[in-house]
Amino acid sequence: MLLKFGSAPVVVGSSVAAAKIFLKTMDLTFASRPKTSAGKYTTYNYSDITWSPYGPYWRQARKMCLMELFSARRLESYEYIRAEEMSSLLGEIFGLSGRAFLLKDFLSTVSLNVISRMVLGRRYLDGGENAVVSPEEFKKMLDELFLLNGVLNIGDLIPYINFLDLQGYVRRMKVVSKKFDRFLEHVLDEHEARRRETAGYTSRDMVDVLLELAEDPTLEVKLERHGVKAFTQDLLAGGTESSAVTVEWAISELLKKPEIFKKATEELDRVIGKNRWVKENDIPSLPYVEAIVKETMRLHPVAPMLVPRLAREDYLNMEEIFGLSCPRKFPLLAVAEPRLPLNLYKSM
Repeated sequence: MLLKFGSAPVVVGSSVAAAKIFLKTMDLTFASRPKTSAGKYTTYNYSDITWSPYGPYWRQARKMCLMELFSARRLESYEYIRAEEMSSLLGEIFGLSGRAFLLKDFLSTVSLNVISRMVLGRRYLDGGENAVVSPEEFKKMLDELFLLNGVLNIGDLIPYINFLDLQGYVRRMKVVSKKFDRFLEHVLDEHEARRRETAGYTSRDMVDVLLELAEDPTLEVKLERHGVKAFTQDLLAGGTESSAVTVEWAISELLKKPEIFKKATEELDRVIGKNRWVKENDIPSLPYVEAIVKETMRLHPVAPMLVPRLAREDYLNMEEIFGLSCPRKFPLLAVAEPRLPLNLYKSM
């Protein structure tokens, strides 16, 4: 579907074929990002993973994610954190048996604790006396960050009126950016002090890894302090609300389909038994539960519209690629929506 948003021609790809073209077949062609106010003001001038344009910095960031931050070895080393926080969550919920409670709050807290310990090394958001920001305030900051990175800012589409900030989004972006920067500066200062004071210090969390990489003289593009903060912000934002919302939707769907809930319980009883908790290495042996998770993500994607992609080639033949009848060739802004046909309930 071809649209025109102000001065930007936009192609929305919501079919399987279009999504495959954007995200796989021509991935490098559509790998760049447009210059938006959200990227400028909330991610240290496009210094994060999400909004950085295609180039040496983007390629380096992608390599760092695959080889360092999200390597199988590193993620496996954090399994004990996920197990401890999940056990704590189940204990709290068990203590509330017979009483009504808001599940979303518990899910948000456990995902925030998990990602905080993995990325920052400890629960920076446990509400202690020396806390820089309270858990409630941090969740509000995350909600605001997600909202402002998904809004349609008129100034991005009609650049000559951007300075007017007609919707007030830019002002809000600057406010939430200052709040995050205050928190992230505190985190980095603590990590740097610990690294200086401890002889033979070894990295314990993802911020430590990023600080190590920032000192690496072999990097093609030097990772500056603001880049470390931008990466850390991405890791915190990407691993909290997205997980909580997905689990909440999964439980909601299961409650509406008791027969599915029963089959999932039977699979757990058969494979795991009733005398131990499920572990992460049990997941491949639970195809039915895994299918429920995938179907939940299909029905309720956390980001229904992906971060917009900018075509790196100035001119593309739309009729040849997408079958759109266009009188001429032109640059385009591509937005792909990931609702692929993974309806697994049909096979259950």
